[in-house]
Amino acid sequence: MDLILSAIEILMRWDVALALLAGSVGGVLIGAIPGVGPAVAIAILLPATFSMDPIVGLTVLLGIYGSSMYGGAIPAILINTPGTAVNALTTYDGYPMTARGEPRRALSLAYSASFFGGIFSVICLILFAPVLAKVAPLFGAREIFLAALLGLLLVVVAHRGQALIAGALACLGIFLNTIGMEPVKYTQRYTFGVDALGSGINLIVVVLGLFAISQAFALLTEEDEKIRVTKLRGGLFQGLRELARHPRVASVSAGFGVVMGMVPGVGEFTAQFMSYTYAQKTSKRPQDFGNGSSEGLIAAEAANNAVPAAAMVPLLALGIPGEALTAMMLSVFYVHNVVPGPGLFQNQMDFVVALYLALLILNVLVLIFLLAATRSLVQVVRIPNRFLGVAILTLSFVGVYSLRNSASDCLIAAGFGLFGFVLKRLHLPAVPIILGMVLGGIMEVKLRAAMARVKTPFDFIDRPVAFVLFTIIILVLVTHLFRIRKEARALKEAEWQIKTSSTRFGSLLLRRRSSFLKEHGRKVRARHATLLRRLTDLF
Repeated sequence: MDLILSAIEILMRWDVALALLAGSVGGVLIGAIPGVGPAVAIAILLPATFSMDPIVGLTVLLGIYGSSMYGGAIPAILINTPGTAVNALTTYDGYPMTARGEPRRALSLAYSASFFGGIFSVICLILFAPVLAKVAPLFGAREIFLAALLGLLLVVVAHRGQALIAGALACLGIFLNTIGMEPVKYTQRYTFGVDALGSGINLIVVVLGLFAISQAFALLTEEDEKIRVTKLRGGLFQGLRELARHPRVASVSAGFGVVMGMVPGVGEFTAQFMSYTYAQKTSKRPQDFGNGSSEGLIAAEAANNAVPAAAMVPLLALGIPGEALTAMMLSVFYVHNVVPGPGLFQNQMDFVVALYLALLILNVLVLIFLLAATRSLVQVVRIPNRFLGVAILTLSFVGVYSLRNSASDCLIAAGFGLFGFVLKRLHLPAVPIILGMVLGGIMEVKLRAAMARVKTPFDFIDRPVAFVLFTIIILVLVTHLFRIRKEARALKEAEWQIKTSSTRFGSLLLRRRSSFLKEHGRKVRARHATLLRRLTDLF
């Protein structure tokens, strides 16, 4: 109880309250605008949060992260265009409801499911915090190195069909982190005599380039579309009552979000599809899924909104981000000399609980705002793409220049912006680059610290937690290799079947062609014989 009271005292400040309000409202607005997304907004705001207190800066970023998915449901339901990538599954059942004249019901149900998922996640993790406080001290340098390696591996493996390119991009991120001053002996690495590279490539510069500037380029090259928004009539409170009729689907979906959120590299998409599949298989009306099912909409929204709070677990307990957004937040910790990891749970547990309470309050604020302002909020989907592109580009360069007042940083950000734009065009992931930069730095420092006490390779895994992590890494690699082999075998079988089918079809065509020619020849010869007889009779 004393811990919760101490956390409430941290939050009882006017600047924290203002940050909560700005983050919640701003996140909803960002999520409701297709083509922007929380990654762009957080990247632009990062430089500004460096001058704030840690709790204030992180509250703003958490607000945007957690509330953007609420806003992303609005265009997904009304115009069949997800506001954020994770709202793609919302279109499956949300838009069909709008098409049959039930947009108010769909929005209300989405808000209610999102609220339930967010609150469920935060309560689970507040109850789970004392366990984390006991487990976190078991992680030393070698355990954190292995956990970071596992996180990087899971991110790569999660990109099915693109694992090789994702691994290459993660290695690129690790290499980018090595440029500049080496962290132990303070020698220059890979600067090639260029003064601008002496202090290294700043993570925020790369983040702004890959996410914000590249997205600005994408918006500037797209044509503006004329969007018609369905008018909303009536109240938006009926979703809370409808949600109460499906407690099993809501609880299980939120549970999937909590579990998947704690695993680095997995996140919202896996949680959504697992919960959606579960809901469909256990439903009494599975045929309604994809055609406006309330259970399908609840499963999608409850799962994705349960992830943000859970994603903070590996970040706070081990200092390991699971995806790009938490990697950006990690930089805020480091700027203020607050080091996430076992020490944070031992020495600043009230700070951790304060962050979770902030997420709890955030969900309440967002729900109140959406129920009151949805009718006006739906108009933001009409903002032209090119206007958004210019605004994002301007804010991005202002943010980059404000970091170190360096024109070189602006050029580097522009270069990464072009690179990110190319990745978008080729449908390749940019997230592994950011995680490679963040986790690569963690792995280097922890490996050097661990090697001072390691004499043989087996000494590296001679402790229980290290051995468990090493075993999981091996299992992930073996499972991934078996999956690749299985997919390759399935592809060969499919090719063989196509080839066999083509051969059979070709033989059938040849046989039919031969019989056709025989029949046609017979008919032609019969006509010729008849004509010859007539000519003979005539003469």
